[in-house]
Amino acid sequence: MLILHAATPDHYHAALREHATVLVDFHKDDCPGCRMLDMSLASFAESPLAQGVVLLKVKLETIGEVFFRHLGLRQTPTLLLVRDGHEVARLAGYQSPKQIGAALETVP
Repeated sequence: MLILHAATPDHYHAALREHATVLVDFHKDDCPGCRMLDMSLASFAESPLAQGVVLLKVKLETIGEVFFRHLGLRQTPTLLLVRDGHEVARLAGYQSPKQIGAALETVP
């Protein structure tokens, strides 16, 4: 699994345009659930389901709360699954590697 970081809204939108399947991890520094999700994502990255998936890390403190709210996000961590530039799933809160894999398998 390729891991990218978006520091600006332009970086975010470019990554969604350039990659077919993007799992976006919206997180912040002082978030215990975000640290737990990092461990889940590291474990998921080793699974066969992670092949061809790009993980785009977006830190709230870097990209800004205005952009975060513009996307309708209310909490961290939140994962968005984006296929061909369109959001197809939103997973709020901590997700286990199994839950992440299930989302990728069940969403077209």
